[in-house]
Amino acid sequence: MSRVLGYCLTTGDFEGWTAFAALAMARLTVEERAALAWAALQSLDTPEQAELVTEAVLTPAGDPLPTFLNPMQDARWWAEMATNTERKAYALAAYEALPFADQMAFRRHITEIEIAA
Repeated sequence: MSRVLGYCLTTGDFEGWTAFAALAMARLTVEERAALAWAALQSLDTPEQAELVTEAVLTPAGDPLPTFLNPMQDARWWAEMATNTERKAYALAAYEALPFADQMAFRRHITEIEIAA
C-alpha cells in the first residue's frame, strides 16, 4: 500500500487516486481506511477544506426538486440521495412549517410506526 501511495503522490492524477481507493478497499480494513481518511482530513489547513472534501465524497443531494406527479415518491427519491444532515435539516424545517394539527397527526403516525415495529 505504501508503494501505491507513493505512486499516487508522484502522478497526482485522478486515475491513480481512483486505483488507490479500489486497492485500499481490497487490502485495508475499515478501521485502517477510516484512520487514513481521518489523518488526511486532519492534515488540511482549514475546517472548510475538510468540509469541501467530505462534501465531494458524500455528494449531497442539494435542494429537493419541485414535485411532478407524486410528491411522496419524489420525496423518497430525494431522501435516498441526500446526506443524513440534509435529511435532518429538511425534515425538521418541513415539520416546523406544518400547522399544529398536522404536527400532531404526524406525531401520532410516527408513534404508530414505532409501536408496530
